[in-house]
Amino acid sequence: MNLSAPAILIASRPHGENASIARVLTEEHGLVAGYVPGGRGKRMGPVMIPGNSVAIELRSKSDAQLPYAKVELAQSRAPWMTEPLPAAAINWACALTATTLPERNPYPSLYASLSALLDAICSAPSARGWLAAMVAYEAILLRELGYGGAKPDISAPFEAQFENFRALHRPIRDYLLAGNPRDVMAARTALGERLKRMI
Repeated sequence: MNLSAPAILIASRPHGENASIARVLTEEHGLVAGYVPGGRGKRMGPVMIPGNSVAIELRSKSDAQLPYAKVELAQSRAPWMTEPLPAAAINWACALTATTLPERNPYPSLYASLSALLDAICSAPSARGWLAAMVAYEAILLRELGYGGAKPDISAPFEAQFENFRALHRPIRDYLLAGNPRDVMAARTALGERLKRMI
């Protein structure tokens, strides 16, 4: 795989002494992974934050080999990772995406929806401004992966959006995350508890 594209970094895990394995969502190539030398170093640490918009270059000699990745920051979400509610929302959206999507299958609508969700989280003054985008993203993810579901009313008031968010808990748990580690769903539960305090 050889590609160069804008992407959303959705997961980063340590590899070896100082490297990282980055998983990113691109519009045309879907979810892809790459080896980032120095990914846990001082220079790359701020870049390798889930939710960041990046420019990625992947290079490999064969499809069986994990590509080397060059990652450059395009837009940082780091300032919002110090705020408990936005951080919980960003972490959940990225963890859900990284856990459920198959690699190298394009989902242009999911890329656009996740990008819009992250922008909403980082620009709205409170969760009242982005919860509808979160519900819409989860619903689109369910539909794109073949589990159906009605389109939510994104103009509904916050309390109704929270009920929509709660209603999606079971299908996400039972369909998208069936058989996956419980700590992924725990991130959504923690987000829901924080949102509930706003009502």
